[in-house]
Amino acid sequence: MSITGNLGSIDQHQTSLATAAARQLATTTKSAPQMQGISSRWLVKLLPWVHVNGVYRVNRRLSYAVGDGRVTFTNTGAKIHVIPQELCELPLLRGYEDVEVLTALANRFVQREYKPGDVITERGKEADHICLIAHGKVNKIGAGKYGDETVLAVLADGDHYSYQALLETQDYWTFTAKAVTAVTVLTLQQNVFDELVAQHPSLKKHLESFKALAAKKQDNTGEAAIEIAAGHSGEPVLPGTFVDYETSPREYELSVAQTVLHIHTRVADLFNEPMNQTEQQLRLTIEALKETQEHELINNREFGLLHNADLKQRIHTHSGPPTPDDMDELLATVWREPSFFLAPPRAIAAFGQECSRVGVYPQSIEVNGHRVPAWRGVPIFPCNKIPVSETRTTSILLVRAGEKNQGVIGLHHAGIPDEVEPSLNVRFMGINDKAIMSYLVSLYYSTAVLVPDALGVLESVEIGRAHE
Repeated sequence: MSITGNLGSIDQHQTSLATAAARQLATTTKSAPQMQGISSRWLVKLLPWVHVNGVYRVNRRLSYAVGDGRVTFTNTGAKIHVIPQELCELPLLRGYEDVEVLTALANRFVQREYKPGDVITERGKEADHICLIAHGKVNKIGAGKYGDETVLAVLADGDHYSYQALLETQDYWTFTAKAVTAVTVLTLQQNVFDELVAQHPSLKKHLESFKALAAKKQDNTGEAAIEIAAGHSGEPVLPGTFVDYETSPREYELSVAQTVLHIHTRVADLFNEPMNQTEQQLRLTIEALKETQEHELINNREFGLLHNADLKQRIHTHSGPPTPDDMDELLATVWREPSFFLAPPRAIAAFGQECSRVGVYPQSIEVNGHRVPAWRGVPIFPCNKIPVSETRTTSILLVRAGEKNQGVIGLHHAGIPDEVEPSLNVRFMGINDKAIMSYLVSLYYSTAVLVPDALGVLESVEIGRAHE
């Protein structure tokens, strides 16, 4: 007997066991617990890890660092102000602490607006003021080898030029500054600065100390020069010298990522087949800690790579998206044996689009059995920990890795108690009166940049920009 309806004929007489019922008696084949947040974590894999007993000290030759930082601004509506203390990021004011005088200086800056293509300062004209770039992008344009114009540098938010104009008289701009986008600049005239110096003896004394420091002999890296004679003949008096060291070298302490894992004893006792619940819970917890570790290695304000790149090692894209020219300029900042690029996946895609647009097709290379894109033979690895801003801009890092190469290294402490991996341990904390077991999971790590040119950053990288 059958019943016929709009959906066809359905047999009422079942002749075999249905699969829905059979599943109740069968053992299913199941996967281990999956976790979408697990990434490739290339930075953790690629960094050479150095064992640290408590603190890692980076000893360097003495450098006459007189400051070359970026200035921060505040705004009230369209009116922009420079934060007085931020003026200490200017080389000539580094270390000056009189807030009253700094405030007086900040109040004398004048705001100016420029449209794309406008000339802000012109080569050959009198240099009689300093410019702070509050917002926008500016090209420094100078004369090329054969007299043609060339872009010397790209400046953006927080950059400045040129403090020398405040110290010297009757000097002239050696470059032209032209607005690439709409630009807001704060300027301070040399005569106004001179008036304030005359009114405040402490500022005058500080500037004299700055000039004395700048006059000390340095090599092209800013380190104290080592006097050497070469190419001589006869018996001239050879120069005497010594290698001076920094008296207060930077020290890195290991950071830690920790969590307490709770597991009910009933789950651990009764539901451990076919997979051990405690092992799976610990596995996923450790994966989460390692993801946090890589995020901190890049973003931590104390030791993260984005915040510890030397300001002279940070460059901007020329037009927005990452072009082959931009990547070449980044390679020029880390010119000694660069190890790898690190970029968000969307930035790598944007670079590929720019290469296709100009008819350049980078080759991929094999690294540890993986095929990855490369530029000039340097592999480009994806990293989803490098932040992408709301304006769809991000950064690309270039790293020289290794202690022998005076590069970037990871810091950890192998051999800690209850260790399950180097510098990672799981410690049983007991069972409470609710029958819940607790495990303390800890991961210790940090990173160090041994010399400034071991790390370069391409900033203001636009992704997903369409070309007209």
